[in-house]
Amino acid sequence: MTDFSLASLRAAAAMVHAQVPPTPQYAWPLLAARAGCDLWVKHENHTPTGAFKVRGAITYIDWLRRTHPHVTGIITATRGNHGQAQVRAATAAGLEATIVVPHGNALEKNAAMRAFGATLIEHGHDFDSAKAEALRLSTKQGLFMVPAYHDELVRGVASYGLELFDAVPDLDTVYVPVGCGSGLCGTIAARDALGLNTKVVGVVSAHVDAAKRSFEAGQLLASPTAYTFADGVAVCTPVQAALDYFGPRADRFVAVTDHEVAAAIRHYWQDTHNLAEGAGAVALAALLQEKEAMQGKKVAVILSGGNGDMSQMAEILGGATPVVRQDMRKAI
Repeated sequence: MTDFSLASLRAAAAMVHAQVPPTPQYAWPLLAARAGCDLWVKHENHTPTGAFKVRGAITYIDWLRRTHPHVTGIITATRGNHGQAQVRAATAAGLEATIVVPHGNALEKNAAMRAFGATLIEHGHDFDSAKAEALRLSTKQGLFMVPAYHDELVRGVASYGLELFDAVPDLDTVYVPVGCGSGLCGTIAARDALGLNTKVVGVVSAHVDAAKRSFEAGQLLASPTAYTFADGVAVCTPVQAALDYFGPRADRFVAVTDHEVAAAIRHYWQDTHNLAEGAGAVALAALLQEKEAMQGKKVAVILSGGNGDMSQMAEILGGATPVVRQDMRKAI
């Protein structure tokens, strides 16, 4: 396993900070009053790609350049945030970047990936199809296939955990969104490297809860579908390596409904004037679900991204919960 010692994580954070400044953590009084606790928000929606994944891409591409010096281009499948991060880091390192997305992917996210320099390919109507096409093209075109989870991604992502814990070291609990697991594992790695006792709670969609059920069963379990508008956590099959790491180290998991997530997005807007994407708001939704148990405690939530679809955001801020088409499956 990759070295997750404090020295290693500090070195990774220095690499990240050479490109991406630390994001703020704010204690918003209106949000704290709503939650009934001393609440801190870690604003990963303030990164150059609008989501936390930009961090792990920096350390991953550095590792790739060192260990595979003959690679000239990468390829990966995504629905948005993972792809933006990888394109940004790859092009900065002089690599070509090809991204495969399913048809019907958010136009704003596609435009952002192209703006960072991606060759964007639309294939299939769900993430599984896009991933299969990316794997096929990686062999055909000699491109390096970037996975959704890797220890080097975790090293980079852990930098937000170090920033948060350095600023607020006496947290009782941190709620972290869980897709493929790099955010949860990175937060745990930072906590453990600093020797803290903070409880780290994973948060999933109640409609795609495979990571929660896998954690509770101690073995990999899958969800048949991923019908949630919080596409950043819509992962049907967890990653075994991630489960192996967070399984014995996370405190618990919480599952939140789309209605709870939509409400949390509105709360963020009303109380902080930050616009969170679906996956970015699940941590706050989980805290509000456990509001009674968290009364008076010092708590943090990770606002992991702000790249919501404009039409969905308009619908949510208008008081509704988006209905997900049944051709939407697995997203990273």
